[in-house]
Amino acid sequence: MTTPFPEPADPAPAPTPPPGCPAHAGGGIAPTGPGGLRRLYGPEAEADPALLYDKLRAEHGDVAPVLLHGDHRAWLVLGHGANIAVMRTPSLFSRDSRLWNAFRDREVPPDSPLLPVIAWQPICVFADGEEHRRLRGALVAGLNGFDQRGIRRHVRRFTTDLVQVVGPTGEAELISQFAEHLPMLVMTKLIGVPDEYGPQLVVAARDLMKGTATAIASNDYVVTSLRRTVAIKREQPGDDLTTRLLAHPAGLTEDEVLEHLRVVLLAANETTVNLIADSLKMVLTDPRFRAHVSGGQMTLGEALDQVLWDAPPMSLVAGRWATADTELGGQQIAAGDMLLLGLAAGNVDPVVRPDLAAPLHGNRSHLSFGAGPHECPGQDIGRHVAEAGIDILLTLLPDVRLAVPEEELTWSSAWISRHLTALPVEFTPRDIEPDPASVAEAEAELAVAERAEAAAARAGKAGGGTESAEDTDDAGASEQAAPAVPAPRRGWWDVLSGLFRR
Repeated sequence: MTTPFPEPADPAPAPTPPPGCPAHAGGGIAPTGPGGLRRLYGPEAEADPALLYDKLRAEHGDVAPVLLHGDHRAWLVLGHGANIAVMRTPSLFSRDSRLWNAFRDREVPPDSPLLPVIAWQPICVFADGEEHRRLRGALVAGLNGFDQRGIRRHVRRFTTDLVQVVGPTGEAELISQFAEHLPMLVMTKLIGVPDEYGPQLVVAARDLMKGTATAIASNDYVVTSLRRTVAIKREQPGDDLTTRLLAHPAGLTEDEVLEHLRVVLLAANETTVNLIADSLKMVLTDPRFRAHVSGGQMTLGEALDQVLWDAPPMSLVAGRWATADTELGGQQIAAGDMLLLGLAAGNVDPVVRPDLAAPLHGNRSHLSFGAGPHECPGQDIGRHVAEAGIDILLTLLPDVRLAVPEEELTWSSAWISRHLTALPVEFTPRDIEPDPASVAEAEAELAVAERAEAAAARAGKAGGGTESAEDTDDAGASEQAAPAVPAPRRGWWDVLSGLFRR
């Protein structure tokens, strides 16, 4: 069995959080593997996924055999109708990854980059039937507790803060300085994660979803951060998703709460980052698009649907597992086979889109959020974050324009998604007024810090400034027992602005 990531000669432990290393160095990986099957990983596959999908459709039709990392076989569903059939038939195409033949035959190594995405977890994503309804019911109830006005307040605050950093310079790179940060910062507020973890979670989440050699370490960092959040919310409940999941009548275990937070955080971040990036690219490169939005002929929300058709935030979803031998798209699927939902391929299926240039503004029959019982439960939140963020950005920087020719824009791809690498822009330099919510929160944090400092000073005077050996030992023991996540020390904005100014 081949491995896509050769082990380094002298491996060093990954830092915490791990760096966002380039996905798949890919040297020497041929486009085809055993049996002449095409690989979904490696330089050629990742250079132009759309071209790969076209080749597979021409060779195999609606369902194509492919190879994943480690040359594990899977079926890629390319047809729009075939994707819908799989999504809506959980009795035949289950979400329980434990059914996969490769797992049952112990063919998947513990360091496989596939594991963070497909390893079974106690969440609704990997459940069917009554268990799925129990878990999904709790998640949907928690997500439905947020109203659009509250979400927009968070989006306005963070968008304003992000634009404040670049406003006076007259230039920005909207992927690394905006799109890759806004969704995670908003989601940390909705989930109840301490603000200070936002920037580090951005790095770890992106690395995990790319399926890099450090994906496992990144996943460990995300899980440890969320475990600490769950512990905090048990003691200090709030108006957030973590608290709602803990309190829901479905009686979720701590592991179930933790894993649902993880999947919400990662899915919301990955999909919304890509939706914001591709929508901004369309705004900046298609004059008709921007004119229609500015002139009121279409809403920004309607325009986003065109992006969801042409550039779905996730290229494919892994996966479904056949519960019995069956036939799909002319292919014989065996029980235990893995199927990959080809969202990007299905959205350009010639059967439903014979003319790819025809506008689809407001048409929501795309596959980007799935269908059936596992349709994305957080799609409304993701759309609202993207729509509000772009709207506020364009209001703050009304003359923003692309700083390079469109043909110089590049993308990077991984097996489940495609990312716009950079979106450099320029605009008239301007100072951006701080958002009142940020000012109020900064003042509150300062007041808390001052009170804590004063209390520590009083305690020092009362105790003579000494510390017993027993106290020191207890403190050391507590420190060793704490999760391996940096304790909040600097404000999230200090950390974030530091990243921008490097």
